[in-house]
Amino acid sequence: MSAGVFAASLWIAFGTLTALEIVLGVDNLIFVSILVGRLPPPRQRRARLIGLALAMITRLVLLTLVVGLTRLTRPLFHIAEQAVSARDVVLAVGGLFLLAKGALEIHHTLEAAALPRATRDHASEWAIVLQIAAFDIVFSLDSVFTAVGLANDLPVMIAAIVVAIAVMMWLSGKVSAFIERHPSIKVLALSFLLLIGCALTAEAAHFDIPKGYLYFAMAFATGVEMINVRLRDLLRRHR
Repeated sequence: MSAGVFAASLWIAFGTLTALEIVLGVDNLIFVSILVGRLPPPRQRRARLIGLALAMITRLVLLTLVVGLTRLTRPLFHIAEQAVSARDVVLAVGGLFLLAKGALEIHHTLEAAALPRATRDHASEWAIVLQIAAFDIVFSLDSVFTAVGLANDLPVMIAAIVVAIAVMMWLSGKVSAFIERHPSIKVLALSFLLLIGCALTAEAAHFDIPKGYLYFAMAFATGVEMINVRLRDLLRRHR
C-alpha cells in the first residue's frame, strides 16, 4: 500500500510540476516567438527549436544546482539594516534586464512598423538564440525555486521540464504565426515583460507582489486584447 501511495504522490508531483512549467513557460514562449520573428522566415523554426532546447538544458542545469540555489537566500551584506542575499542581487539584475529589454523591444517594434517589410533589418540567428537562453535563465529562477518547494525528487522535476519544453516546441510555430497576424499581441507581451521586470525588482527589495495579482492582471489584459482581436477581424470582414 505504501508503495502505491508513494507512486501516486510522484505522479501528482509530476502532473503539478508539468502544468506549472507549461504555465510559467507561456510568457517565455511568447518572447521566444517575438525574438525569432526578427529572423528571415526560413530560419525561424530552426531558431525556435534550438532556443527552446537551450532553454531545457538551462533549466536542467539549474535543477542540478538546487543546493546552491537554496543557499542564495543567505544574507551577503546589509543596506540600512536590510539584509541583501545573492538571490536579491540576481532578481534585481534580472528585473532591470527585463525592463530594459522590454522597453528596447517596444521601441524596435514601433520603429520597424514604420518601415517597408522588405527593408527591415534581420538579426543574427545565433544572437537571437543566445537572447532566448538569457531570457530563460531569468524566467527559470522563480520557477526552479517553486519546483523545489513542490517536489524534492530530482528525476520527477527533470521529467516535468522535458515534457513542458516538448509541449512548448509543439506550439511555438502556431504562436509565432498568430503574433505575426496580430502585432498588438506582441506589444501586449512586451508590456508583460515590463510588468514582470517590475515585480522582480520589487521582490529584490523585499516588497512582495502576490503572484495571483500579476496573473490576474495579465489574464484580464489578455482577455480584453482577445476581444479586440476578434472585433478587428469582424470589422475587416464587413469591409
